[in-house]
Amino acid sequence: MDITEVSTSQDGKGKKSKNKKAKKKSVSQEGDGEGSGVEEKKMVKSEGAVAFPPTFSVSEIKNKQRRHFMFMKLKQEKRKQKMQLRKKRRKEREALGDKAPPKEVPKTIENQRVYDETTVDPEDEEIAFDEGTDEFSAYFNGLTNPKVLITTSDRPRGRTVRFCEQLATVIPNAHVYYRRGLALKRIIPQCIARDFTYLMVINQDRQLPNGLVLCHLPNGPTAHFKVSSVRLRKEMKRRGKDPTEHYPEVILNNFTTRLGHTIGRLFAALFPQEPHFIGRQVATFHNQRDFIFFRFHRYIFKNEKKVGIQELGPRFTLKLRSLQKGTFDSKYGEYEWVMKRHEMEACRRKFQL
Repeated sequence: MDITEVSTSQDGKGKKSKNKKAKKKSVSQEGDGEGSGVEEKKMVKSEGAVAFPPTFSVSEIKNKQRRHFMFMKLKQEKRKQKMQLRKKRRKEREALGDKAPPKEVPKTIENQRVYDETTVDPEDEEIAFDEGTDEFSAYFNGLTNPKVLITTSDRPRGRTVRFCEQLATVIPNAHVYYRRGLALKRIIPQCIARDFTYLMVINQDRQLPNGLVLCHLPNGPTAHFKVSSVRLRKEMKRRGKDPTEHYPEVILNNFTTRLGHTIGRLFAALFPQEPHFIGRQVATFHNQRDFIFFRFHRYIFKNEKKVGIQELGPRFTLKLRSLQKGTFDSKYGEYEWVMKRHEMEACRRKFQL
């Protein structure tokens, strides 16, 4: 019987090598078509780890912690892109030098404001005549000196009382008296008899000051404000020492319309006309979007170019509700202007002051 030897090891190796070669050939043949697709998939995966797809929405993530993490990551990437663009523009401007184009002015609600027909022109003769004959002319002509009576609503609480006391340290010649249940119509004749030029009433709600009635004596007008964001001196960080008795300087910003001009003169008449510059104290009424922000600072000149300021407090925000002719009379008073919220606040770019 003849026996033939078969080399199984060689056949096995040969088959494996043939299979490997066949696979390599198939891969090389399909490299032009599918190989590019595989590389594109790898690129998409690598890019997906860094950037988000264009149709991605963070709100679609159901897990709250994951949603918050992805939102913060997206926000951080946007901030980085913004910083890179800003640096690029800065380098371009430095390279161009004087030939650099002017900076783009960002669009804000203030610079997109709708023009108001009642905007005041300081050189207008009609405005000058009105200023010489209005209720504040005696003060601006130096015939009277301001004297302010500050009172509260019935049964004031501690925070409202402290707010009145701190206002009395800001406004010179201001005196704080408690209401004692008297009506304002009975208080006004007594103030006129004692030569007070202003009556200031601080109203409160839920033990917090929320309203201000400012009545100019003896002939008005009377303004009613909403008070918000009140911060007393103890609640302020890095505040300076208590203010001194020096007369402060007064700064009025952005009171441009006829109504705003009247409100500005109403605030200006609270303070004496001759400030004591040695005290270096400034009271600021800043109007922005019909909100009047009050700040009280002390300044110091560090050198010819730098000035340091230190807030003394208190700070608060006012919103005009109504302006009434004459002294306070809620029943028969004649109103010059009343805030109508749904009509006047329909357009966000139109302001009254």
